[in-house]
Amino acid sequence: MEINGIAHVFITAGNFQANRAFYAELLPFLGMKVVADTPTIFYCVGGRTAFGIEAPDDSERGKRFRQGTVGLHHVCFRARERADVDEAYAFLKKIGTHIVHGPQEDGYAPGYYSVLFEDPDGTRLEINHVPGRGLLQPGTRIGGAYNEGNAAA
Repeated sequence: MEINGIAHVFITAGNFQANRAFYAELLPFLGMKVVADTPTIFYCVGGRTAFGIEAPDDSERGKRFRQGTVGLHHVCFRARERADVDEAYAFLKKIGTHIVHGPQEDGYAPGYYSVLFEDPDGTRLEINHVPGRGLLQPGTRIGGAYNEGNAAA
């Protein structure tokens, strides 16, 4: 068996309304279509994946994401072209997104180029482009912190 990608990712948003507004701009910008928009769910599909947020239980309302705790580390959307990363960066700045780092080349794979940012709860998101076969190119090894066993950044 060989999987055919990730079907969907769902996260729980501590501040559902702020995150709903953020993702209602970001996900359609990425070419995704809104398929559910209720008082507790916002869900989009496109590009052979889907991404959704849901409102938290009352006991979790208002909590923020903490990088490095057990669970999700970050979500990375794959761009088709390097220029798409630059376009996304300009869009993210326009909508006032907290940018962790602007477009840059990283050593994770040959030609790895990405922008790293956060949603209103502080959940880390990334948009990257890796040309060609990336890490599936014969003889290519993962680089950066992942190769060193330290991906906490």
